[in-house]
Amino acid sequence: MSEITPERLKSLFRPRSVALVGASDKSQFSHIAYNNLTQFGFGEHTHLVNPRNSVVHGRSAVPRLADIDEPVDVAFLMVPQAITLQTTSEAAAAGIRNAVILSSGYGEAGAAGRKAEDDLIAHAEELGMLLLGPNHLGFANFVDQIPVTAIPGLPRKSGPIALLSQSGASSSAMLDFATMSGNELSYMVTLGNEAMITAGHALDFFVEDEDTKAIAIFLETVREPEVFRRAALKALHAGKAVVALKAGSSQLAARTAAAHTGALVGDDRTVDAIFRDLGVIRVDTIEDMMITAGLAAHTGPLGPGGLGVVSISGGACDIVADRAEDAGLELPEITDATHARLTEIMPEYGTIQNPLDVTGAAVIDRSIFTHGITAMAADPGIAAVAVVNSLPWAGEGPWMGMPITDAIGAGINGARKPAVLVNQVLQPLTQYSRDILDHAGLVTAIGGLGEAVTAFGGVMRWSERRREVLAESDNSTQAAPKLDLPAAPEGSWSEHISRELLANAGIPVVPAFLARSEEEAVAAARRLNSPVALKVASPDIAHKSDIGGVRLGVEGESAVREAYQIVRAAGETVEGAWIDGVLVSPMRSGGTELLVGAVQDPTWGPMLAIALGGVFVEVFQDSVLTQVPVSPERAKKLLKGLKAAPLLDGVRGNKPADLDKLAQVISSIGDLVHALGDNLESLEVNPLRVDGDQIEALDALITWRPTMAPIH
Repeated sequence: MSEITPERLKSLFRPRSVALVGASDKSQFSHIAYNNLTQFGFGEHTHLVNPRNSVVHGRSAVPRLADIDEPVDVAFLMVPQAITLQTTSEAAAAGIRNAVILSSGYGEAGAAGRKAEDDLIAHAEELGMLLLGPNHLGFANFVDQIPVTAIPGLPRKSGPIALLSQSGASSSAMLDFATMSGNELSYMVTLGNEAMITAGHALDFFVEDEDTKAIAIFLETVREPEVFRRAALKALHAGKAVVALKAGSSQLAARTAAAHTGALVGDDRTVDAIFRDLGVIRVDTIEDMMITAGLAAHTGPLGPGGLGVVSISGGACDIVADRAEDAGLELPEITDATHARLTEIMPEYGTIQNPLDVTGAAVIDRSIFTHGITAMAADPGIAAVAVVNSLPWAGEGPWMGMPITDAIGAGINGARKPAVLVNQVLQPLTQYSRDILDHAGLVTAIGGLGEAVTAFGGVMRWSERRREVLAESDNSTQAAPKLDLPAAPEGSWSEHISRELLANAGIPVVPAFLARSEEEAVAAARRLNSPVALKVASPDIAHKSDIGGVRLGVEGESAVREAYQIVRAAGETVEGAWIDGVLVSPMRSGGTELLVGAVQDPTWGPMLAIALGGVFVEVFQDSVLTQVPVSPERAKKLLKGLKAAPLLDGVRGNKPADLDKLAQVISSIGDLVHALGDNLESLEVNPLRVDGDQIEALDALITWRPTMAPIH
């Protein structure tokens, strides 16, 4: 089977002709699919196939695909599963390269269904055919007006948003809301089981489609994650936002019990991190998905800065400010220059700030609205402006508020930054609403203050991540470290072996000596010439303090001898544990302890976690996740995302952390994880001690996958 490329998908999503196979007057699916095609004016290139009836839906049908008198690009198979293989063979024999398969009973239906789906894929690959589905409702191309779907009530108007959905039934509701809210679609694709064409393949097609400016995706799972990852990054570079509603928050089926890191990484948290890394905007509702995609399609990538708000209502200003604080959306203070400009146009009793309440004076002097918008948009700290006013959805004749809307339109069209009209409540964008917008020279409007804050917040985060990725692409010259492993990559490594690997990779590690006797421990303590820590060294003991295998602040020969005996004896209480000896290292005090560790996610590969370290890892659950490798710039931004980030600024006498150096160390750990490859199960540095510019790994744990484990 050839690679599924955007060029290859053109013949599927932009067909010249379609065959409805299994067309029947008894089938509601057939009725809907046929009516859609004929109502959209594609009837001349729609062919009905039924081996028993020569007339279906009031027009002639042919018994076989081979009897159609023009080349067919897509066969919509509405036949039982039992004859689907035979029908795909007939389609291939007729020169048809794409099949849209309606029937269910495949991968979603247990072991027998999965076997049937595997057979279907193998058969299609042998025939050189592409399959969309099975177990779905088809697709609609609104740009070319070609609906190959059994979903009724399709709109005729096209727009800039492509909608992908793994749920056929939910896609109908998504389509209805998109139409109601004025977020029209370029395409709608129901994906079903994604036996062959996945969300990533379709996303790749829409990134290259010139009529699509943003992509909305409803996902229950991500199949072929590498395909999705490449397509999402391609979309990010192209400036096309991907907005995802991802259902499900189950934990990983398999987890590394040996490492604290495993407790920080779960399926939903991993998806969150992956989406953030890829610039995918994650939302929680259908409404937010469509509104955010619509805003991104309208504005494109935004510049740096926050949201400016110009409103007819002081109450709306308060609501937006509250929701923005909840969502982490910045409403920057305006500059002195902007303040001066607004002072010239506002009444004396007005408050000059962001959000800006233009007051009732704007009803009389509508230029206040116009100039308020342009002044706010000109502020260097503002990336986009939300303009809050009412917009009716029902009425007859000219609207009495039209002059104000016209003034808003003049301001939005004269603004230096993207500005969008926001209605205070979520309501339909009807033809009456559109007539008002058209009169004001406006293209779109967002309904709902909360929805607007969510949408602007998502688009701003996406825009910021895009700037980061483009900058990282320009500076991506750092090579992965060349590794000389100190031991065979199997099982769990003792701490002293893990430390050696970290040191060889350029990661700062606290000095330590492996002692196999009391005399060696005493000699090590003399060389370090400071109070020391003694820890049992064993590949079979991950949490040494839990068994009493750690002694801290040990001074003097007799104390070192006693501590050596205690920690070694503690290790020997663990049945079957191999004891390498006892590690002796200098005591460290002060500073902040972090955890930096990685575990293999079964879908996405190694995920790096950064958290408050030591015993606080599982207490506070304060962590950030990312893929590897991770640039120093990205690591620094992630550090600032920790709730515990103020600790790194220096509190209670501690030195402020050298964030640049710390970010470089974290980046080096990520490079090491990346270089170790898929056989690595987990790598954990806990704690990584940070005291000003002194940064050291105090403990390390590395585990490897079983040699027979499948490599993803």
